[in-house]
Amino acid sequence: MPRGDKSTYTGKQKRQAEHIEKGYEHRGVAKSEAERRAWATVNAETGGGKKSGSGRGKPENRSASRKGGRKGGAASRGRTRTKSTGRSRSRS
Repeated sequence: MPRGDKSTYTGKQKRQAEHIEKGYEHRGVAKSEAERRAWATVNAETGGGKKSGSGRGKPENRSASRKGGRKGGAASRGRTRTKSTGRSRSRS
């Protein structure tokens, strides 16, 4: 099996990678870099390509995704409208 072969990944893992990739592209990351990061994320969460067989499954670790979801938007949420526009509040 050549490097980069995605045949051992399940349909769910492929969908996850596609969704993550779109998120990175939406944030302005280049297509090739977004794909690389997406598959790295899927590998980190699921432990790589899944193979069939009884007792071979491992629980998925979603701590990084959960942290990112909680953390996202925290910086912009902390800024008020006057700070972000650069105007001072009081004009005398």
